[in-house]
Amino acid sequence: MSDEETIRLWKVSKTVHEMVRDRGYQVAEDEINMTLEDFRRQHCTNAGSVNRSTITFFTQGVKDQTDQLFVFFCEDKNVSIKTMRKFLDVLQTKNIQRGIIVFSGTMTPSARKVITGMSQDYKLEEFAEADLIVNITHHILVPKHEVMTPDAKKALLERYRLKETQLPRIQLADPVARYYGLKRGQVVKITRPSETSGRYASYRICF
Repeated sequence: MSDEETIRLWKVSKTVHEMVRDRGYQVAEDEINMTLEDFRRQHCTNAGSVNRSTITFFTQGVKDQTDQLFVFFCEDKNVSIKTMRKFLDVLQTKNIQRGIIVFSGTMTPSARKVITGMSQDYKLEEFAEADLIVNITHHILVPKHEVMTPDAKKALLERYRLKETQLPRIQLADPVARYYGLKRGQVVKITRPSETSGRYASYRICF
């Protein structure tokens, strides 16, 4: 493995930990602030390749510790049905309903169907490493997004006498929606700077 790939995985690991933290899960600051040298020491073999199994981790919600999440860094370049079975085996063994799989290559259509096919029992998400090299929420052109609680959403609709269908939309496949793991029907508050009022908020519903 080239040093370029080690650097890429170091960046991907940092973004994943930030993403998980921003969703309300427990993440150690040491993981987010890990230097490249520390990453090499902890996750590289003597031959210099990154052992993805050591980047794989479990975590739980800050407010609800029963809400557990398994983040699986796939050692196979391309995700197949066989890979998904291995992924699901871990979730079943640990009795965890949420999982994120991160891979370096592609995912076969049949493997992707497993995600939708198991959606009643498991909340599964997939990310290509290439999409996680940079944390998009840190980009200067991406305003602050906050996922609203069901109570906050209800209060918003009542305050402005709105129906859900009257809210502007954000697509389920939107990169920011994927970053926060939005579900259909969830609302995000988007805060942007304003020349006149300092900042202003808008709201979008995921569909």
